[in-house]
Amino acid sequence: MSNTVKQLPLPGMLSLVMPAHNEAPNMAELMTVAARVLPQLAERYEIVLVDDGSTDGTAKAAMDALPDSFKDCLHVITHAQKSGYGISVGDGLRATKGGWIAFCDSDLQFDLSDFLGLAVHLGEADLVTGYRRKRADHWKRSVTSHTYNFVVQILYQVRFKDIDCAMKIMSRSFLDAISPIVSRSATINVEMYFKARRLKRRVLQFPVGHYHRTAGERSGGKLRPIIRAIKELTVLRSRINASQAPAGRP
Repeated sequence: MSNTVKQLPLPGMLSLVMPAHNEAPNMAELMTVAARVLPQLAERYEIVLVDDGSTDGTAKAAMDALPDSFKDCLHVITHAQKSGYGISVGDGLRATKGGWIAFCDSDLQFDLSDFLGLAVHLGEADLVTGYRRKRADHWKRSVTSHTYNFVVQILYQVRFKDIDCAMKIMSRSFLDAISPIVSRSATINVEMYFKARRLKRRVLQFPVGHYHRTAGERSGGKLRPIIRAIKELTVLRSRINASQAPAGRP
């Protein structure tokens, strides 16, 4: 592993990617927490907010909520129309500049402070991820998630718990190694774990909190994105293989 963390704060820059669709009601609290936590994580930092076709002024709400000293740290990527979770996270990751990259949802179901506990393990692994200690979801959504994780374990031999937990932090060398990212749905999480296993990169998991959504528009758990993710699972491996084929190879 080329990058080693000696101590906190992380040396260099940390990029925090957050996909968001109609999350304006959550921006004030989210940006307040980000402004408090990021200086505890890294010497320098940026927030890459991917505004995925929002119609409620999410990006403006984020900018308005940040202290003046943080406004230059916010980089907004705007999708003219909703593109979905995988595309949003992928676009955000490709836009990052930091030597360390984290991503998390924007719905306040995760506490950014938990990155403090994950980041200290970056000297031991290329990818450090959370798993929800106790899910704060409706039971139907929890059943769907457990079923999805079971299917992933069978198809991809990825034997990690809570694969789609949206708290991950990684080294730049790991992101470069798994690029290009080809997933266009929630299977982006599967792609990361699968490539880590194939490349023999070390992954560590630790429990994080999970909280009920209190504002904004819930998108996860709806039937259409679930069906899209399951369909993509059947073709993801071939897409990965095609993206990594040597130049000139059919």
